[in-house]
Amino acid sequence: MPDPIALVPLPQSVLWSEGVWETSDPWGELSVGLNEDLPRTEYSLTISPSGANLAAGSEAALADGRNTFAQILTGAGTSIPCVTIHDHPQYAWRGMHLDVSRHFLPVGEIETLLDVMALHRLNILHLHLTDDQGWRLEIRGYPRLTEVGAWRSRTLKGHMSGDEESWEFDETSHGGSYSQDEMRGLVEYARRRGIMIVPEVDLPGHMQAAIAAYPELGNFPEQRLGVREVWGISDHVLGVSDTAFDFVRDVLTQVAEIFPAPYVHIGGDECPRTEWERSSAARARMNEWGLTRVSEIQGRYTQFAADVLAEHGKKVIAWDEVLESHLPDDTVIMNWRHGNGLATATSRGFRTIIANNEHTYFDHYQGDPADEPLAIGGHTTVKDVYTAEFSPKKLTEDQEGLLIGLQGQLWTEYMPDAEHVQYMAFPRMCALAERAWGSPRQSYAEFEERLRAHLPRLDAFGVRYRPLD
Repeated sequence: MPDPIALVPLPQSVLWSEGVWETSDPWGELSVGLNEDLPRTEYSLTISPSGANLAAGSEAALADGRNTFAQILTGAGTSIPCVTIHDHPQYAWRGMHLDVSRHFLPVGEIETLLDVMALHRLNILHLHLTDDQGWRLEIRGYPRLTEVGAWRSRTLKGHMSGDEESWEFDETSHGGSYSQDEMRGLVEYARRRGIMIVPEVDLPGHMQAAIAAYPELGNFPEQRLGVREVWGISDHVLGVSDTAFDFVRDVLTQVAEIFPAPYVHIGGDECPRTEWERSSAARARMNEWGLTRVSEIQGRYTQFAADVLAEHGKKVIAWDEVLESHLPDDTVIMNWRHGNGLATATSRGFRTIIANNEHTYFDHYQGDPADEPLAIGGHTTVKDVYTAEFSPKKLTEDQEGLLIGLQGQLWTEYMPDAEHVQYMAFPRMCALAERAWGSPRQSYAEFEERLRAHLPRLDAFGVRYRPLD
């Protein structure tokens, strides 16, 4: 075993190529290989004066090991320590959610986020592609989704307070969209870094942008809507016509073809029932389907989406509101409303991802609002993320086994550009990554000391992060 405090000169040139770290120096090539004697989630990395060797029990574990090697190299200066590391994660799902519907981000900026996620061994990018304020993905056969639905003529500057007449708007048009080829390229870029992209198409609510493009998708086709210019929840949801269900089938079929991940997130959150309650067509459809409650219409959409995705070998992920209706047994629940929801979801046998708004919403303020950029509200510090007890209620061993991951959320209503996204993400994402990996928790003071030493790695990637207090 090499001396753990010995230092090896750092190679002059190290680059990422086809998922493998390579170097122009004879010393530095990383030798990699699978080892069936190791558990599937474990890797073993050895750095010695003669080179670096990585073995792992699976391709996913190899990616974790490569990213550990990258973390050691990044910002290391002129030498790196000789070490032997045996490690494996606590959670299979170590994710970040990125909302590009409220504020569009170019592909290159998402690639930068993927680079830094890989550095922290986060392995899921949950990409929120559609909402009331913007539809971002090309869907063939529906050109107006991106011609109309991807653009809003103006954007609310601040919070919705006081009378509507007093709201202030940025009158600049905002928007953008991704072609299917661009998304395929991004999927491959992520794959080479050990990251899976899970797309989200939010339905049946949060659909005003789609209905603005195609009014026949809504409950009242005679209405002419624009893409929503303010934040909050729109009452305009998908209608119950065959046209609306055909649209969902077409969209999910194309999404399933673009993204190879075994999951598609269908949202399911914050779906108002106001229009369904007013719609004679909805009442007629309820009679046809044998439904007695308006809320069951959402369950109909959830089951339909699950059936379509199952035809393509995919499973549904949805926000925890879908627990209020009947669900397919293989639905994965993303718990966001409160940590107590973990007990509810797991007691019903659903695999569940921790994403609660108390500790994992990085659109919250990080300090005194008077000293911070405008945010949606709340207060979540790096310390809060690192020290959080994610489940207020004690879970049984079987329930704990259904917790498959941990995810941070970047909702971008108040993040107009990539620099602002980075400022809100880091260094809180560093704390989340450590919790998701499952490293033994020590005192926050000890973590903060290590975090300060880690910040030069963020500097090396050009990340604009919030300084530690």
